[in-house]
Amino acid sequence: MKKIALLLALVMVAMFAFASCAGTKDAAITKITVATGGATGTYYAYGMAMGPVLQEKTGLTFDVQSTGASKANIQLIQSGEVDMAVVQNDVMYYAYTGTDLFEGAQTQDFAAIGTLYPELCQIIASKDSGIESIADLKGKRVSVGDAGSGVEFNAKQILEAYGIDMNADIEKQNLGFGPSADALRDEKIDAFFCVAGIPTTAITDLAMGTDIVVLSVDDKEFDKLTEKYDFYTKQIIPAGTYEGVEEDVQTVAVMATYIVDKDLPEDVVYNITKAIFENKEAITAAHVKGAELDSAKAVEGIAAVPFHAGAAKYFTEIGVLEAEAPAAE
Repeated sequence: MKKIALLLALVMVAMFAFASCAGTKDAAITKITVATGGATGTYYAYGMAMGPVLQEKTGLTFDVQSTGASKANIQLIQSGEVDMAVVQNDVMYYAYTGTDLFEGAQTQDFAAIGTLYPELCQIIASKDSGIESIADLKGKRVSVGDAGSGVEFNAKQILEAYGIDMNADIEKQNLGFGPSADALRDEKIDAFFCVAGIPTTAITDLAMGTDIVVLSVDDKEFDKLTEKYDFYTKQIIPAGTYEGVEEDVQTVAVMATYIVDKDLPEDVVYNITKAIFENKEAITAAHVKGAELDSAKAVEGIAAVPFHAGAAKYFTEIGVLEAEAPAAE
């Protein structure tokens, strides 16, 4: 009987321990696996630069991995293969709401930490084309990024704000940034969309030998756009960013954003968030994009997706979020 009683007691202890851990990851976490992007891209380089700083400040080990970027990163969190990832805020919106890139494949297994830096929607036209505004793109040969890419959805949404149907009102081509720049240089297209941090190498190289125009997103159309897609933020491409562009250009941007597995413990994510936004100088010394970290703006562009409780706690403490701001459960 004593053996049976002991066995029952052990079973009860095991059941209690299992129940206590249900719905969250082990609080004794020592390593965070981080999904970034391609080995030659900014996401990966930034993640590698930030990793040692976060490791020193949190005591955790950060395993930074090269991946297929935003969509793949969200899927990696969904499958439990990584704990943390950098993604575009529009792509995480699509995932959380089950729209566009994630139509029929909704996932809500992640929560937001905060935004890192803007990736600007740059709409480039040949000066010889006579195009002076986005409205002028109607009937023109326009590259909207690779088929099915986030850039293509950005182009579709911006054009819609101007009453232009991407599939009916332009001669659409699906080319990446480099091929688009080459096609504009060779007069095979009139304009193209590029979504990236500035300056973008492909555009810089293009502007050195071809006269270009950078098209602005007007206030009226910005309001239309953000009324429907509030993950966009207003940004400026400063004069002189590209050769021959002598005035500031207003545009919109999506934001490179850190997300985490929603089941990570609150204290772990709090410490990570604090380490990111209170060590700007050290991160900037390791990668130039660190200079764009701004805790006051890190909560902008987070549409539909809740903040992780740990991130919400940090941003509430520093007065950036209201106490009642939604956090992932």
